[in-house]
Amino acid sequence: MASTTRPAPTVGFDLDMTLIDSRPGIRACYLELSARTGTYVDADLAVTRLGPPLAEELANWFPAGEIEAVADLYREIYPAYAIEPTLALTGAREAVAAVREAGGRAIVVTAKYEPNAKLHLAHLGIEPDAVIGGLWAEQKAVALREHDADVYVGDHVGDVRGARAAGALSVAVASGPCDADELRAAGADVVLADLTRFPAWLAAYCEGDTEGLDAARA
Repeated sequence: MASTTRPAPTVGFDLDMTLIDSRPGIRACYLELSARTGTYVDADLAVTRLGPPLAEELANWFPAGEIEAVADLYREIYPAYAIEPTLALTGAREAVAAVREAGGRAIVVTAKYEPNAKLHLAHLGIEPDAVIGGLWAEQKAVALREHDADVYVGDHVGDVRGARAAGALSVAVASGPCDADELRAAGADVVLADLTRFPAWLAAYCEGDTEGLDAARA
């Protein structure tokens, strides 16, 4: 089958539940936050809905007038409680490496507080070309356009919306709170079971091989 080789791509990645499994660390951080504030937070529930900004989760547990101060406290204690327990998801390092091997650039665009996002990546030895934090859903399009991203990879329907708003190809991985059907319904161009399938998908994408693209899907 004839194929057309594409230019080396810039690929954006979400962070939580796309590149890293931050649930153990975030759970520990919420437990400490609850202990310090005296306010109950169901940490086990909170980690099932990672993706949206911190303030949205805190609104379930704290009065509106306290959220800004509590968010500051959460970010302050986060490095001590959330970095060490967090693991790289299977295939994360290989996915970033595949972009480099294709001659492209890998960036991370996340809703997480940027300094803490960088701590996670440094701790796990994942070295993207740029890290941009504090952006959620359609807001991610700002960074994706700024870096001329061709592809954005994420696990949440908000990531799909961000990719589409930027005019980037949306590659969704069903490793987070949204299942494959939800991601497809949100408009993902490609849905992969996890990042272990990403290098094969990227190779096919770079070659313009639509058969390869289909073969790599979940």
